Amino acid sequence: MTDEHETHHIAKGRWVFYGFLLIAVFLLFTEHRAHVLGILPYLFLLACPLMHLFMHHGHGDHGHHVHNQDTIEGDRK
Repeated sequence: MTDEHETHHIAKGRWVFYGFLLIAVFLLFTEHRAHVLGILPYLFLLACPLMHLFMHHGHGDHGHHVHNQDTIEGDRK
């Protein structure tokens, strides 16, 4: 019975923590909305070079493409 009561107590404490966290995030957002929304255009501009940098990681071998089909068939003959 002690383990069941202790588990219920921990679960209840976790919900209290989540509620506190939700209220804290809401208050921080409402108080600092101007700062957060004011920096948003700069974050979009920063995202452009970062996406270019990280999204083109698979294009490093530009000179090693497969030759056209005629060359491959000519080698077989």
